Amino acid sequence: MTSPNPAVRAPVRAAALAFAIGLATILGAWGFQLIGGYVPCKLCLEERIPYYVGLPILLLGLVLAARAPKPARGLYLLAGLVFLAGFGLGAYHAGAEWGFWAGPSDCGGGAAVTTNAADLLKQIQGTRLVSCTEATWRMFGLSFAGWNAVASAAVALLSLRAATASPAAPL
Repeated sequence: MTSPNPAVRAPVRAAALAFAIGLATILGAWGFQLIGGYVPCKLCLEERIPYYVGLPILLLGLVLAARAPKPARGLYLLAGLVFLAGFGLGAYHAGAEWGFWAGPSDCGGGAAVTTNAADLLKQIQGTRLVSCTEATWRMFGLSFAGWNAVASAAVALLSLRAATASPAAPL
């Protein structure tokens, strides 16, 4: 994604790295869910929203960068703000897991809705409730929520760097 226009190289590098980290993070979350069998809680699902919103914004900025660097920088700024919100969600969730504050009162599972009363009991018996305040996995002391906070912060900082970087600046 190297632009022939030297005025956009540094911002594009930062935005491309932000996009790659964000994409790897959301694909990892889906991988842990679908392949690893980890059921996400309500907050885990909400923490994915910044990826669903922010990654297309970053991608659009990358597409526009060579021809319209100023609008691209505006998109990088917007994506940075979206991922700052994602960092806030991840930090809130991790703090609830560590007991620093209470998690949401409505977090405890998300069973699919059934319209067949006969299947309701089977569905209830087969539902795994997932609490927002109990980490199901940790690596180096951080849970999924903690790693999401780290990844969201990295993507936010890189996106903001892309929005404000001088063209010749290194990452």
